[in-house]
Amino acid sequence: MSVDVYLNFNGNTREAVEFYAEVFGLEVPKMMTFGEIPPNPEYALPEAAKDMIMHTRLTISGSNVMFSDVFPGMPFVVGNNITLAYVTESEEEIRSVFDRLKEGGSVNMELQETFWSKCYGMLTDRFGVQWQFNAGMGGW
Repeated sequence: MSVDVYLNFNGNTREAVEFYAEVFGLEVPKMMTFGEIPPNPEYALPEAAKDMIMHTRLTISGSNVMFSDVFPGMPFVVGNNITLAYVTESEEEIRSVFDRLKEGGSVNMELQETFWSKCYGMLTDRFGVQWQFNAGMGGW
């Protein structure tokens, strides 16, 4: 069983997925656009939606993270209700990923030792996604 995360973006999913693939050393996955899905005669596909991403997925450290653009005209709120937790025993990995994701974003809490982690921090990346980082959590 797994818990997967689905992130929606406002027309920049392709850019976000390519960035995350680079940060985590992954291949850029196949991306299905709205223009590739079978047409529905009851709902004409707006021209602006044809190249937008309907679905794609990355597997980051064994967890599936799925992505999609919101359909034109649908409401969009930057993902302040979503936090992704990057957990590993490697403090070196935490520092590397943290430093890359903070580029163009904002740090909410610098990496530091806490009572539950030898290296913990929080940031919001340039796409508005909030991240937590935990190294060496032991029994937590």
